[in-house]
Amino acid sequence: MCGKYIVSKSPKASSVSPVPQATDNGHQPQPIINLDHGDPTMYESYWKEVGQKYSVTIPVFQSLSYFANMKNLCWFLEPKLEEEIKTLHKNVGNAITENRHIIVGTGSSQLILAALYALSDSLNDPNPVSVVSAAPYYSSYPEITDFLRSQLYKWSGDARCFDKDGPYIEMVTSPNNPDGVIRKPVVNRAQGMVVHDLAYYWPQYTAITSPADHDIMLFTVSKCTGHAGSRIGWAVVRDENIARKMVKFIEINTIGVSKEAQLRAANILEIISLSCQRQKPRDLDNFFEHSHQLMAERWKKLRNVVKNNQLFYVPKFPNQYCNFTNEFTETYPGFAWIKCKEGVDCEKLFREHKILTRSGKRFGGDAEYVRISMLSRDEEFDLFVQRLSTIHGTGNQN
Repeated sequence: MCGKYIVSKSPKASSVSPVPQATDNGHQPQPIINLDHGDPTMYESYWKEVGQKYSVTIPVFQSLSYFANMKNLCWFLEPKLEEEIKTLHKNVGNAITENRHIIVGTGSSQLILAALYALSDSLNDPNPVSVVSAAPYYSSYPEITDFLRSQLYKWSGDARCFDKDGPYIEMVTSPNNPDGVIRKPVVNRAQGMVVHDLAYYWPQYTAITSPADHDIMLFTVSKCTGHAGSRIGWAVVRDENIARKMVKFIEINTIGVSKEAQLRAANILEIISLSCQRQKPRDLDNFFEHSHQLMAERWKKLRNVVKNNQLFYVPKFPNQYCNFTNEFTETYPGFAWIKCKEGVDCEKLFREHKILTRSGKRFGGDAEYVRISMLSRDEEFDLFVQRLSTIHGTGNQN
């Protein structure tokens, strides 16, 4: 079983071979639909409705200094952002932040590297520490881990196949990217260290069943609010020594994090918290209710297309009670983990219909799977669903 989960060096979307210019009923060429990336443009419509009333203005004399708060362990973390992070987690109930250290990063990607550095450097081991994650795992984990060929850590593949003695770091993404499944560590050995990537543990994607309480928890504005371009993520860290090493990594790497981006993120998180209050402004829709409804509608459309098509399969998720909404809800992942009929190269099939996806091989899985973003703009998603309904052929076999 473990042998087939091999990291593939498949090309990324930017290097995909040109797609033939097929025409739609002999008329204009069909546009290419790029659902390879998780670019969260779905949220654009909500923020346009919010408008200028809640925008933030930063005076030109503000944020000149490198330092935000010299009394804080994370000295480049803007106090306002720290406050809003804690407030939002308390309102949503998805993570414990009391007696924890908040560390801001340039997206969660930088924080992943900071965590790998901090955990492996603390061991002072002459051999690189193995980094693993259960397949299907986030496709960027292998590349992030091995890009600099560090002597501190190295990618060691599927956690379910890991049998090496000694220390290791397990990346646990929950809900998982790409398949949306709630995850727990699978190796569970004495010398193990775990990093919990909780980018999708928000009410629009899944039920909030309890506040997460782990040693290292990673979050990102990108998947919480849709502001991927702001490049703001944060870590909630229990151990002070690990937190200091993570801060040191970011200090050496980028000398902190953009204050303008932090202040914008703080303002956005404040708006979301405000939208969740009972006594909220009339012109402000509850962000999570709005986003949850939109995700539910998209998954309904996708399932309606797939249910009568024997070529595709999408996973089903059980209903769970959400402590944030106080009702039972289904999981609506930010990605659809679609399986094609046995023997079909799913990424190739979609590409022939001018839909760019990410092959299951990139996630340590099989070519019969693809990951498809559910977070694109409405018009792009609707076009994808319409085009998906026309795919019935089974001629693209390996």
